[in-house]
Amino acid sequence: MKKVLSALLLTVLVLALAACGTKDKDEGTGNNATGNNGELTKLVVGASNTPHAVILEEVKPLLKEKGVDLEIETYQDYILPNKDLESGLLDANYFQTIPYLESQMADFGYDFVNAGGIHIEPMGVYSKKYKSLDELPDGATILMSNSVSDHGRVLEMLEKEGLITLDESVDKVKAELSDIVDNPKNLKFEPDYEAALLPTLYNNNEGDAVLINSNYAIDAGLNPLEDSIAIEESDSPYVNVIAVRSGDENSDAIKALVEVLTSDEIQEFILKEWSGSVVPVK
Repeated sequence: MKKVLSALLLTVLVLALAACGTKDKDEGTGNNATGNNGELTKLVVGASNTPHAVILEEVKPLLKEKGVDLEIETYQDYILPNKDLESGLLDANYFQTIPYLESQMADFGYDFVNAGGIHIEPMGVYSKKYKSLDELPDGATILMSNSVSDHGRVLEMLEKEGLITLDESVDKVKAELSDIVDNPKNLKFEPDYEAALLPTLYNNNEGDAVLINSNYAIDAGLNPLEDSIAIEESDSPYVNVIAVRSGDENSDAIKALVEVLTSDEIQEFILKEWSGSVVPVK
């Protein structure tokens, strides 16, 4: 009788262990976007209001189909999204260009990676006083962002428009005001303003011309193609990217995010929504 009971107990134990093994195999390791038990993987992404957050809202249902629950945190500045990414409050952010990302990593030691380029927001020149750059008078005041990574972008654009000449030996992406070697109109540059404040300065008729990033222009109700007196060409190297902590670019959730953002459906949405003021890079 004891031998029969022992055999029964052994059989039950073997079956129990087998069941546990099957359960572990079914649940997986958690590397899939859907996580354990088919639950959605939460992904928190920081973004500027426009167009980034708007694009991400369009992405939400498509990501859910891939097992990712997207949570969007909006920001009005260019500093906090990277701080929050480093601290772990965000899983990724979507607001910055490659030169800005590189400058932030150099300045603050962030260990970030560009997980993928999504779109370009052309820089525009706006003026309440003049209808073209040719009309700018001698000594005109040009207001621009205090973001140093934008300075090369602005100066290269103004050089292409024939307003200034930069030192040929300088990498134009990294050009600074001190690299201007010819300024025939004696333009006066004021690079002291927060980027988000520039549309307000424009609306208040301050300065003779204001350089405004398209995301802030659009957020302020401006149409970069119609309201600017000059606009950056669409082949600009200033691509807006998904930035993540190093190593996270290989996660299933981040890969799904970039895949959906660069899909035909979302790229077509970008073109339709902003009529060329925001340009997909695919």
